[in-house]
Amino acid sequence: MPFEFQDLSGTFSVGDIALAMSLAFLLSAMIGWVYRFTHRNVSYSQSYVQTLVILGMLISLIMLVVGSNIARAFALVGALSVVRFRNAIKETRDVGFIFLVMGVGMACGTRFYLLAVVAAVAISLIIVLMYRFNWFASNVQRQVVKVQVPPTGNHTEHIQDVLIRFTSEFELVSMETIRGGALTEMMYTVRLSKGAEPSDLINALAERTGGQRVTVLTGYDQTDL
Repeated sequence: MPFEFQDLSGTFSVGDIALAMSLAFLLSAMIGWVYRFTHRNVSYSQSYVQTLVILGMLISLIMLVVGSNIARAFALVGALSVVRFRNAIKETRDVGFIFLVMGVGMACGTRFYLLAVVAAVAISLIIVLMYRFNWFASNVQRQVVKVQVPPTGNHTEHIQDVLIRFTSEFELVSMETIRGGALTEMMYTVRLSKGAEPSDLINALAERTGGQRVTVLTGYDQTDL
C-alpha cells in the first residue's frame, strides 16, 4: 500500500489563519498592556505578560486545529492533561487575565472575530475603570502586632489591656515559642483607635514585655522596638 501524504490545512484559507493569529496577537497584546497599566503591587513580571500574549495566540491555533472535529477535541484534552504547571500564581487577578486571553484566543480561532474584539475591548475598559476609580477598596486599615514575652508570668492579660486602650478591635492570630522556648511570640491583627499612633502602642507594649521586642507592621512599613 503506497504512502499517502494528506494535508488538512486546506479546510481553512491562508487568510483565515493570518486573520485569526493576527487578531489574537493584537487583542492579547492589548490585554497585556492593560494588565501592566493596572498592576499595583511590586510583583510585576514581564515574563507573565509575554506569556499572556503567547497563550492567546496558542489557543487560537488550537481552536483552528480542532475546528468542529469532536475526535480532535477529545485527543487535545487527553494531550493537555499530562501538562503540569508548578509556578504559583502571585495574585488572584492574574488568573482572570489568563482566562480572558484564553477566551479571546478561542473566539479568534473559531472565527468569531467581532465577538473577540467587542469582548476584549469591553472587559479591558471595565478593568481600567475598576483601577481608575479604585472599586471595592476597603477603607479599614489594619496593623499586625508581634510581641515577644518571657514564657513565665501573666503577660497575655497585660498585653490585651494595652490593646484595649489603643485599638478599637484586635484578634490573636498566632502564639508560638521561639529561641528554643526562651520566649513566646504572639501575633495580633489590630485596628488602631482614632488618634492613636503606632509609636504610642509600641511604647505601651514595651513596658509590659520585660524589654523584649515589639513590632508593628503597617502596610509596607515596619516599626519596632
